[in-house]
Amino acid sequence: MPPTAIRGPFLHLIDDPFYRPISDCLRYLPDGLMVVENGIIVEIGPYAELKNRYAQLPLTHYPNKIIVPGFIDTHVHFPQTEIIAAYGEQLLTWLDRYIFPTEQKFSDRAYALTVAEHFLDELLRHGTTTALVFTSVYPQSTDAFFEAAQARNLRMIAGKVLMDRHAPEALLDTPDTAYSDSRQLIEKWHQQDRLLYAVTPRFAITSTPEQLRAAGRLLQDFPDVYMHTHLSENTAEIAWTNELFPEAGSYLGVYDQAGLLGKRSVFAHGVHLSETELCRLSECECAIAHCPTSNLFLGSGLFPLHQAKNPDRPVKVALGTDVGAGTSFSLLRTGGEAYKVAQLQQQSLDPFQALFLATLGGAQALCLEDKIGSFIPGKEADFIVLDPQATPTLAFRNQPYLSVLNPALNSALNSELSEADADDRSHQGDIANERQMADLRSLIFSLFILGDERAIHATHIAGMLV
Repeated sequence: MPPTAIRGPFLHLIDDPFYRPISDCLRYLPDGLMVVENGIIVEIGPYAELKNRYAQLPLTHYPNKIIVPGFIDTHVHFPQTEIIAAYGEQLLTWLDRYIFPTEQKFSDRAYALTVAEHFLDELLRHGTTTALVFTSVYPQSTDAFFEAAQARNLRMIAGKVLMDRHAPEALLDTPDTAYSDSRQLIEKWHQQDRLLYAVTPRFAITSTPEQLRAAGRLLQDFPDVYMHTHLSENTAEIAWTNELFPEAGSYLGVYDQAGLLGKRSVFAHGVHLSETELCRLSECECAIAHCPTSNLFLGSGLFPLHQAKNPDRPVKVALGTDVGAGTSFSLLRTGGEAYKVAQLQQQSLDPFQALFLATLGGAQALCLEDKIGSFIPGKEADFIVLDPQATPTLAFRNQPYLSVLNPALNSALNSELSEADADDRSHQGDIANERQMADLRSLIFSLFILGDERAIHATHIAGMLV
C-alpha cells in the first residue's frame, strides 16, 4: 500500500494516568501530520514541520475533529449480538432464558458468518478496531468469526467457548474435545495476519475441573495465546462456584489451580474480588475487563476501579462492552457509564483516564502496547476520528471549547501569552497547556457522556478508511 498522510488534531496517551500525572501521559498535536506506509505509522509530528517533506503524499485532512487511537474492547460476545437488550433477568437466569438458546443457532456455520459480518461492521461503526471476543462452543462459529475478521484486516482475538456442564446438552463439549478443537483452531488461526487466539472457558460453573486443566494444558502448549473468561461478576454466581470448588479457597483460586493465570489472562468483570484475589492478579500480571453497562443492566454490582488500580499492587484494567448483557457497542457510552459507576462509589474518573482505558490501557491489558493503543512510529495505524459536534447537543455544548482544535486560534493564544508581563513569561507555556488541557478535557468528557456511534466520524484500519 503506498504511503499516505493524515492531517488534523491528534490526541493520545503514552503512559498510565492512574499512576503518573495526566500531563506527563498526554500528547496533543493541534495540527499534526501522521504518515502511514503498509499499515504502519512511519512518522508523526507538527504539520508545519513535516508538510514539505511529505508534500507529494495523498493527504486526508480532518479539521475541527479529534484523532485518537482505535478503541479496544477487552470483553464482548459476538453470538449475543441479536439478544442485546433482553429484558428482566440477572446473570444466571439470563443465561438460561436467553443466551443458551441463542448460542445453539451457531452450530450453523452460515448463520454464524452472517452474525459475524454484522458484529464486525458494528464494531467499526462504533470506533472499535480491536476486540477480545467470545465465540460459541461450536468450532465452526470460531472459524466464521476469524474469516470475517481476516477479510477486514483486523487485529482481533477470539476463541471457542469451553463448556462441559450446567448448560443445555447441545452446547456441551468434553475436556478432550475442548482441547482438540481448540488446538486445531490455534494452529489454524493464531498469528495469521493480525489474528490471535484466546483459550476461552465460559466460567468456572460450566467447566469441570478436568476441562479447566485441559485449558491449562493448552496454555502450556501454546505460551503466547490468551486466556479469556469471566470472574466474580454476580454474588449468586460466586456462591455456586464456591460450592462446586470448595477446595479452591476463592473464585480466582479455581482458575489458579488449573494454571490459567498469566500476563495474557483477561478476566471479565471482577466486581466482587477480595484483596487477596487482587494481589494475586497483580502478581500474575493478569487483566480485568471492566464492563459497566453490563454490570448495571444485570444488577451485578459496581466494579471498584480505583481499588483495582491501587499503585501498591497494580492490576491492568481496560474497558469491555460485554454485548449482549452490555447495552451498547460504543466504548464512548461504556466509558461514560464507568464514570457513573465511579461516582456512585464517591470516586472520580478523569476523561483522560477513561480515554486511556479505551485505548492504551486496552492495549496493555492485551500485551499489545507495542502494536496498538498510541501514535508511536512503528505501531499499526488503527485510529478513529471523533467529532465533538456530531449532534446538535454536542455542537451547542462544545462551542466554547472548539478553539483548542483550531491551529490558527491556538497560534493566537500563544501570541496573546507572549505579550504577557515579563514576570509571567516563565509560566507562559504552563498557562497555554492548562488552557489546552482544560478545553480538551471538556471535549473528551462530553464525548464520553453524550457521544455514541454518531460521534465516530471515521474509522481507519491499517491507515485505510473503512
